[in-house]
Amino acid sequence: MDIIGFFGEGKDLTILQMSARAIVIYFISLILIRISGRRTFGKKTSFDITIAIILGAVLSRVIVGVSPFWPTVMCSFALVLLHRGLAIFIIYNKTASKWVKGDKRLIYYDGQINERNLRKCLMTKEDLISDIRLSANTDNLGDVKEVFMEHTGKLSVVLKGKKNDADTI
Repeated sequence: MDIIGFFGEGKDLTILQMSARAIVIYFISLILIRISGRRTFGKKTSFDITIAIILGAVLSRVIVGVSPFWPTVMCSFALVLLHRGLAIFIIYNKTASKWVKGDKRLIYYDGQINERNLRKCLMTKEDLISDIRLSANTDNLGDVKEVFMEHTGKLSVVLKGKKNDADTI
């Protein structure tokens, strides 16, 4: 059986052909994710999740035979290189970093909830207290010095009496 017979062509694929394509794309995806860098799934920021979603969407087209194999794989490779290059660029450029990844927001400080930032984070006071309870094991806002919504979307809680010690949820 030749390679086209094994992997098929176009949209009319057999179960075996689609399965063979899925296996090959799985290993290509692993390689692309390794090239993209560890942070792609480690940080879980919108910057990193975006490449994962796009790769899944683009490479799935190869599996089902909607897009040609090599052009689609090379398109995915170009996107991964763009992601990696942008990640390197934002290491050295704080303005680009804030634009691409965002910045932390102070939502609570020493007894005062910053209602404006709480709304920007799409949180309620109950959400805030729930997250503090889960992170810092306290219902008492009096124990809390400050709370930040990090650029990852997670909350950092700094308890009173602890210097530079943040628990992240």
